[in-house]
Amino acid sequence: MAPTARDEAVNRDGGPGRPGAAVHPRAPAAPRTGPLPPLALLPVAVLACATAALLLLTADRFGYFSDELYFLVAGRHPAWGYADQPPLLPLLAHAIDTASNGSLVWLRAPAAAATALGVLTAALIARELGGRRPAQLATAGAYAVSPVMLQMGHLLITATLDIFLTTLTTWLLVRWVRTRQDRLLVLIGLTAALSLQIKFLSAAFWAVLLVAVVLAGPRDLLRRPLLWVSAAGALLTAVPGLLWQARNDWPQLAMTKVISQEVAAEEGGQARFLPTVLTTAGLVGAVLLCYGLWRLLAAREVRPYRFLGLTFAGLCAVYLAVHGRPYYVAGLFAVLWAAAATGLQRLRPTRPRAWAAVVPYVASAALAVQLLPIYPVQRLAEPKGDGLAKESVGWPDLAASVARVYRELPADKRRRALLITDRYDQAGALDRYGPALGLPRPYSGHRGYWYLRRPADDTAPVVFVGGDARYLRQFFTSVRKRGTVTNRHDVRNLNWGAPIWVCEGERRPWRTLWPRFSHLNADSASDSSKP
Repeated sequence: MAPTARDEAVNRDGGPGRPGAAVHPRAPAAPRTGPLPPLALLPVAVLACATAALLLLTADRFGYFSDELYFLVAGRHPAWGYADQPPLLPLLAHAIDTASNGSLVWLRAPAAAATALGVLTAALIARELGGRRPAQLATAGAYAVSPVMLQMGHLLITATLDIFLTTLTTWLLVRWVRTRQDRLLVLIGLTAALSLQIKFLSAAFWAVLLVAVVLAGPRDLLRRPLLWVSAAGALLTAVPGLLWQARNDWPQLAMTKVISQEVAAEEGGQARFLPTVLTTAGLVGAVLLCYGLWRLLAAREVRPYRFLGLTFAGLCAVYLAVHGRPYYVAGLFAVLWAAAATGLQRLRPTRPRAWAAVVPYVASAALAVQLLPIYPVQRLAEPKGDGLAKESVGWPDLAASVARVYRELPADKRRRALLITDRYDQAGALDRYGPALGLPRPYSGHRGYWYLRRPADDTAPVVFVGGDARYLRQFFTSVRKRGTVTNRHDVRNLNWGAPIWVCEGERRPWRTLWPRFSHLNADSASDSSKP
């Protein structure tokens, strides 16, 4: 019997046991669809540029985020790894800071660029799924007005780049499923390598993705030698960081436990995980997210991409079980939005209804933009002020508060005095603003900061920020409170009211005392673990 047209298409697909697989086991499969719809490049580019412009215009409105201050210091201590993340972002932050002479706008420019590129990539995903111009704009628009995308795009932190790289990976995977062009697997391997140098947690995405492909296909992906070569290359780049972790007793694993405890105790735990996922997606994004997930899991026309719906569901289940943070799954939002938008384009709304669909996007944008510092800083003094923004103000005031206590020390003691802080962000602020006030470089036992440097073995007075007298008397014979941290804006953030102590008489040499300062929780007195 002569093969039918359907048989010809199946044979070209190269599945197991099929004629195409037997004759051409390594030949790239022909595209499964006709020509792609035209890319809505101009409107999507305008939307991406507008997003970047908004982020850059608000980049230096308040101040540094705590992680950014830490990255700037960690980058001055180059290493193959750090206690709480791989090396790429600290090194990048330090390089930008050095080249830009301390510009906060330039420091955050990569975050704005990554978010803008995410808008474009979201439209490309919709196009790969067959989305015409309206579907591409709907997907790109959902990305641009998503609260999590704007909030992360405002900061240079690991989540910002991780979300973009995951979005980029989903586009490459969707394109590979459609075209079977194996050179895309090399690009996927490169994104994996970059992800592993930015955030160890990205390994969870690849693990769940592998399970999803085994369960739902395309299993042909797993038979591509170039996939495994690329995966091996990505893993090879992570070896130095893993060796650093092994030499230091795996502090990243200890940090994972601490984050789980913080989420359970302070962020609502499992009960708030899924509602927060929807909230971070935005008003429009939440609706598209649910519909897109349903389509990827149940709709026949997008069955080849079902593994991505399973990956999202699987990651939600994993992070729900281990008390992960909701934004950990945000990198998969774009493919779900694209699946929803391409499904809705079949409705063919009339022009008035199409314009009416813009209204939810405008409302979503109005809500999401409130997460950016577009309002007066005095608003943060209100009890209901944005918690994340509150922690971005007051760093120069913290340094000024410590400098007042430091200057009150007798001259002979001041020359030898040490600065130690209870939290890593306090140390980062003193490192950034302290030298201009005549302060020495600080130390901290908090998280990754403890690994950067330790005091020399000589007796010297210590100006300590945070903690309490009972905790400090474990280490010093004399503990006296000499000041309190405030800020000019009267913002009650974590640093407000932190005590400043003058401590003398170390009970042991620093080489034996310093390991006892190591702590992972925000309050040293609440954590006795030593990674």
